[in-house]
Amino acid sequence: MRNNDLNPEESFEDLSMELSLRPKWLKEFIGQDQLKQNLAVFLKAAQQRDEPLDHVLLYGPPGLGKTTLANIIANEMGATVHVTSGPAIDRPGDLVGILTNLDPGAVLFIDEIHRLSRPVEEILYPAMEDSKVDIMIGKGPAARSIRLDVPRFTVVGATTRQGLLTGPLRDRFGIISHFQFYNHSDLFEIISRSANILGYKIEKTGADEIARRSRGTPRIANRLLRRVRDFAQVEDLPAIDRAITEKACRALEIDHLGLDRVDLALLRIMIERYRGGPVGLDTLAASTGEDSTTIEDVYEPYLLQIGMLQRTPRGRIATDLAYKQLGLKPPKRAETPELEFED
Repeated sequence: MRNNDLNPEESFEDLSMELSLRPKWLKEFIGQDQLKQNLAVFLKAAQQRDEPLDHVLLYGPPGLGKTTLANIIANEMGATVHVTSGPAIDRPGDLVGILTNLDPGAVLFIDEIHRLSRPVEEILYPAMEDSKVDIMIGKGPAARSIRLDVPRFTVVGATTRQGLLTGPLRDRFGIISHFQFYNHSDLFEIISRSANILGYKIEKTGADEIARRSRGTPRIANRLLRRVRDFAQVEDLPAIDRAITEKACRALEIDHLGLDRVDLALLRIMIERYRGGPVGLDTLAASTGEDSTTIEDVYEPYLLQIGMLQRTPRGRIATDLAYKQLGLKPPKRAETPELEFED
């Protein structure tokens, strides 16, 4: 697992277990039904033609299974998978080295593909379209360009911010799939499956409670399951039930909606300091001590999904649900002048 997937609080045991919890085949992948159905058709068609799958772009919030699905694509196609990330490919020569060493039909998984530099992208374009790479030999007047053939392969790109991809790169993907947050029943099934792999019994009430607090994200569900298992194990309980789940979540400062300390701090700052908003993203970042990208990619999507936050051209606004969540009385919006706080 790459460093950008890691939570600093997770142990090495957690990391190895996370790998073992990942499904290896499409039939084992839970949730994202429409995406799976379409991908199954594309995989079968490519196999019937005996050619690599078209290039795939996977986008959506972190923790929803983009990396897992990239490995599943390689398994289904019987191909080797090479894993890298946009920030790791600093120079065009790095990408040329990767491309010229690919096996025929291989899957090249590029995480955070929106962070590829422009010179690196220019090398990737002909490789994706024509299976060729252009390299420069020599310098100055003696410099010349040589075009090398590379095996046909499949690029699987993953990004949390599709809007940051350049148009030419995005247009070269034949399959573009959007990951959505998981519903309660899919998370329940994922948690039950993971508990079985971990070898710890879980009751329906326990799985239901973990699913409710998992923010629609399998990665969070599995991490929370492991922490609840720790509490159950220390208390010598034979199974994970609702009571031990609630106790563990209180200790971890996770409420019944899955909101943690940072989520509540964001809402409280917006309401208490800025009268509910609008508040600019940079202002929120400075007020909470969190990076603005972290707020936008990690915390904001779920708050938007559950209706506690609204985004407007002038900034973020806390909704009436946010006030009620904090035990506060919502203001009368019609009578309260809307203030704007600039970054």
